[in-house]
Amino acid sequence: MFNKIGFRLIFVVAFTTLIIIGVFAYFNVKSQSSNLISEVERHANQLGETVVSSTRFDMMLNQRDRIQQTINSIGTQPQIRDVRIINKFGEIIYSSDSTYINKMVDKREESCYACHAEDKPLEQISITERTRIFRVHPDSNRVIGIITPIYNEKSCWNSDCHAHPKDQKVLGVLDVSISLAEVDKAILNSEWKIVGFSIIAIIALGLLIAFFIRRWVSRPVNDLLNGTLQVSQGNLNYTIKEMGEDEIGKLGTSFNNMTKKLAEARMQLFQSDKMASLGRLAAGVAHEINNPLTGVLTYSSFLLKRTKDNPEFQEDLKVIVRETIRSREIVKSLLDFARQSVPKKIDADINEIIIKAVAVIDNQLSINKVKIVKQIDNNLPKITVDSNQMEQVFINLFVNACDAIGNTGGTITLTTQKISLTPFGTTQIKKATCRKRHSLIDNDYKIDGMPSLKVKVVSDGKEGMVHLDPVYGKHRNNFDVGFKIGKDAKYVCPDCNNSLVLENKTCPKCGAPILAFEISGEGIYEVCSSEGSNWEKWDSVDSAGLKEYIEIKVTDTGSGINNEDLPKIFDPFFSTKGQKGNGLGLAVIWGIIDNHNGTITVNSDLGKGTTFTIRIPFIQNR
Repeated sequence: MFNKIGFRLIFVVAFTTLIIIGVFAYFNVKSQSSNLISEVERHANQLGETVVSSTRFDMMLNQRDRIQQTINSIGTQPQIRDVRIINKFGEIIYSSDSTYINKMVDKREESCYACHAEDKPLEQISITERTRIFRVHPDSNRVIGIITPIYNEKSCWNSDCHAHPKDQKVLGVLDVSISLAEVDKAILNSEWKIVGFSIIAIIALGLLIAFFIRRWVSRPVNDLLNGTLQVSQGNLNYTIKEMGEDEIGKLGTSFNNMTKKLAEARMQLFQSDKMASLGRLAAGVAHEINNPLTGVLTYSSFLLKRTKDNPEFQEDLKVIVRETIRSREIVKSLLDFARQSVPKKIDADINEIIIKAVAVIDNQLSINKVKIVKQIDNNLPKITVDSNQMEQVFINLFVNACDAIGNTGGTITLTTQKISLTPFGTTQIKKATCRKRHSLIDNDYKIDGMPSLKVKVVSDGKEGMVHLDPVYGKHRNNFDVGFKIGKDAKYVCPDCNNSLVLENKTCPKCGAPILAFEISGEGIYEVCSSEGSNWEKWDSVDSAGLKEYIEIKVTDTGSGINNEDLPKIFDPFFSTKGQKGNGLGLAVIWGIIDNHNGTITVNSDLGKGTTFTIRIPFIQNR
């Protein structure tokens, strides 16, 4: 039990509480006892002064009987143990206890020592020094005694009945003894009350502390411990529930981020291994399939020449020859995907490429009762593309649309047009580096399917990674680093820790530091480092003005795509078709479009359909 952090915290806090309450109780009891004794002392002193005043006249007249009667009357009061008058020689001349009368007291005992410390009586002495507390017997109650000096006043040494010299200051003392039995009983009751209160307070505080430590410490720590055990057993999908905004809550968030990164890293390793296997498979496929495809192509070409007089055979054989050539190109494209080869671009009509792609899958479309609606601009200029790769793009998109529609029938709408767009909000940053030429593109963290820009943030000794939108003007940035970014935070390259902050320049909107990225061949891209600001600037792109694109939209009336799957659909080997898909189709499409300096985006409504939008720039490719 003591090995658990929660129990240790409860034990330490409870022990500390016990010490604090114990010390408080001790001094509280001491204070109350002192106050009670002081009150009794004050009462005894007042009583002594009263007795002296009340017997003054009788003493001047030497009426001893009246003085003794007064002493006896006072001595019979409750808690009064004894009242005595002692003369200057130490003889008891009056006492409420008659057995003490005419007896001598020891001047060296505690009751007299304070006044006779220097063998002569003092004229003035404090009430504290005139007070003594003692026990008559070891097992008896305590008694407080206080002596009151009887001074030689003018009326005394001028009186005819007394022979007191003028220089004698003190004639004797009045000694009053009061039992402290009731006071001790009250102190004992107070001690028990304080002890009871202390015990109840300690138990209550212990339970309260145990409750909050269990809620704020033990449970979160146990959740973290269980999470680490799950991760150690290989379950990287385990997540810890939200635990608040305190340090342990942030630790839980960091743990979830860590497991997410580990899962992504494991997936990346898995995908890398699959890519390596794909490369080996592609090489084998190229060798094994190209040979029979060559035979099919040779004989079909031979038959095509021999059946010049048979138009029906000619059309079928042309399809065989064309598709055999395309099959060889697909195998080669598979190799190109694995090797990231550069496409072979020629001037081509994008409408013709789309029509060829539709013709290839026309039978499949007819079987699934899918209707093609073409909204094609016939006045589009030619663009420089790899025709086979672009045909592969549209065939894959049509097949995916057909699969999404299913056997119930539907519509695929094709739209082509020429558009002009401003660079702001459309231009993707594909290459960005720091001053030392380290890449700042994060292929592991994607925004809308595109690799983001990564920046390391250092604030108050904590480090985190900020991911910026790679599309100029979109502002879909992620500043979730697990801690609050302070005003003095540093923004550096994750590889070399060189600052990415542009010196002597701040954001014109909010005054925050500006981050600068070197874009290969396209100048400097600037963006505000504040999460709440949308300011950014890219002079070289802005100065180019509007860009012209050929835009192709493929819209289907299929089942749509989940919002959770949209950011991942272009990842290699990610498929929503289960065992029916290999997850390469859209990854190949992405690679082809990217190699053509184009962009592809997707919008989808679950249950309503999906639209893929492709934009290919054509001015610089003429």
